[in-house]
Amino acid sequence: MKLSKLTTIPSGVATPISDLNAGQITELQTALVKLGYPAGEIDGKYGHNTRGAWVEFMDDTAPNKDDSSIDADSLNKLQQMLDNAKPDPTHNFTSKQGTIDAIKSECIRQGIGLKTQIAYVLATADHETNHTFKPVTEAYFLPHPDAYLKTHHPESSYYPYYGRGYVQLTWDYNYKKYGKLLGKDLLNHPELALDPEIALFVLVHGFKTGAFTGRKISDYINAHTTDFINARRCINGKNEAQKIADLAKKHLDNL
Repeated sequence: MKLSKLTTIPSGVATPISDLNAGQITELQTALVKLGYPAGEIDGKYGHNTRGAWVEFMDDTAPNKDDSSIDADSLNKLQQMLDNAKPDPTHNFTSKQGTIDAIKSECIRQGIGLKTQIAYVLATADHETNHTFKPVTEAYFLPHPDAYLKTHHPESSYYPYYGRGYVQLTWDYNYKKYGKLLGKDLLNHPELALDPEIALFVLVHGFKTGAFTGRKISDYINAHTTDFINARRCINGKNEAQKIADLAKKHLDNL
């Protein structure tokens, strides 16, 4: 992601975040959310979520500077972090092991670094894809899943925005959000969520930020605790929680 609207801010001065226009706020929100900061909805509106996310960013990068403004130094740091967050072009999704290696690499790139956390992300992808480690559609086990979902979920906010990926990305607002983060038109082409690179980013970013249910992986698995059962709440309550916990233990043994 290359910043463009924010770079029109006058150089040599600190501009209050609240003075940015809607286009600049949208770009800032997109950048912050992509990096894992909780800026909330990408809507071009300055609010407490955007404010809080910028404060966190400044605390991480320049803790002694004014965290209510943006200047050339903070913009350069933001762009540098975005450049460092580019996907690894060497991922090999042609084999199960290649995908496992890609998930491990993406977890580390996005800041999910504990082996226990990586093991749980792998276990989730393992379970959700029926052990294939290939992106799947919701109800993939049915002869005609699209027709089934169109009949059973006809609401426009859900169909055709039904589950796709290594973990199920659903609802139009989530397709819109990840489309903005990735620079892809997922809203008009929801099938793009089956692209392995896109599915990989969604899987890991959703766990890191709590985008799926509001629960982050670090809520349950961190340096002090490893709760493979309740970590399922990041995805789908406690549905199949024990089964996925058992898979996580196996993946942990292999890390």
